[in-house]
Amino acid sequence: MMLDDLDKRILKQLQNDSSLTNQALSEKVHASAPTCLRRVRQLQAQGVIQKTVAIVDPTLVASTLTAIVEVTLDLQTAEAYQAFEVALTDEPCILQAYRVSSGPDFVLIIQVRDMPAYHALVHRFFTAQQNVRNVRSFFSVHRSKFETQVAID
Repeated sequence: MMLDDLDKRILKQLQNDSSLTNQALSEKVHASAPTCLRRVRQLQAQGVIQKTVAIVDPTLVASTLTAIVEVTLDLQTAEAYQAFEVALTDEPCILQAYRVSSGPDFVLIIQVRDMPAYHALVHRFFTAQQNVRNVRSFFSVHRSKFETQVAID
């Protein structure tokens, strides 16, 4: 997909602050309000803008434990991967899941209240999965960087 300069300026602004009104956005990107609104709707329709969210500080809502978890499955078939991915979607504390190569099958980013909540997740989710061979967890002691903005040339 080809993005022109205006599309890129809009995306950069919205990634920084998606709560901007259309008028404020149009002023920041130096375009008319109707043009800006049309472009934003076009970017949404094309799937470039997937959704608009609020980023919540997990420590302020009592979710202080971040785990990075490697998962290896017994069977590495397309069906096994898909079944695991479907199961992931129902678990709200699994924030991100990546199928990776050269090592484990998946890397998960998990956010839970505390260690007892993590253990409950392990028993509820991982032990319930028939195809999970190995789970290796790393616990964050400090978040050095957290960014949601995608670099736009």
